[in-house]
Amino acid sequence: MRYEKKSTILTTNINFNDWDSVFYDAIVANAILDRVLHHAHVITISGRSYRLKEHIKTEG
Repeated sequence: MRYEKKSTILTTNINFNDWDSVFYDAIVANAILDRVLHHAHVITISGRSYRLKEHIKTEG
């Protein structure tokens, strides 16, 4: 009922190429990605973690 009517945001730190190992089955991983990425806008963020940087700063 939600399909193509509402937005959904998913976040992951796992590359799409590595999803086979997450789901232990390449066919299942590809089927999930096919459905998740249909009409999707993928935004890739690279760089150091902001939260990790703040954690290290408070420990030092």
